Amino acid sequence: MGGKFIVIEGLDGSGKGTQTAMLEQSLKERGIKTHLTCEPTQYATGGLIRDALAGLSSRTPHEMAGLFLADRIAHCENPKDGIKALLSRGITVICDRYYFSTLAYQGAEIGYDWLMAANLSCPAILKPDICIFLDVPTSEADRRIALGRSSREIFENAETIEKVRKKYLEALGLLEKTHNIALINAARRPEEVAEDVLAAVLPLYGES
Repeated sequence: MGGKFIVIEGLDGSGKGTQTAMLEQSLKERGIKTHLTCEPTQYATGGLIRDALAGLSSRTPHEMAGLFLADRIAHCENPKDGIKALLSRGITVICDRYYFSTLAYQGAEIGYDWLMAANLSCPAILKPDICIFLDVPTSEADRRIALGRSSREIFENAETIEKVRKKYLEALGLLEKTHNIALINAARRPEEVAEDVLAAVLPLYGES
């Protein structure tokens, strides 16, 4: 059985980490080899992004978009543990954030026409088999962040969260004809959300 490329997207506080782990466990129980990954990556480009998100360095929105693009190319192309290499070995890759995040977060600041063109037309950047968007209201995302963080990253304030959510939904609407996208209500118990996530993924493997 060939590997599949699954992307989990959502606002900060939407439960991406929890759902990614639960999906991995469910697939492993079915004998499917999996690999968890995320963006920003652990490569050098990812480190620059993490520093900026933590407020340790200052980057313009265009710089951030460029760094994410370079990091994503490395993420796909790395011959050892890149997405393409893993898929070629029959391993399913579950990625926490991908270019949908760039369209939402950087798009909320600079618009996303050129962001979309750069990411979707780059031959090095893979198109996922499915993108699962965990949707929560802004107020719920903000509440969860407050409960789970001792400090916040630069995008983790209520005003920005609302702006980003709108951009996410707008971008996903534009991509729905060319991408396999599942919008899931994530403002529920994790177990309920996980059932819907798994139900969206299983058809990739010929199951329902």
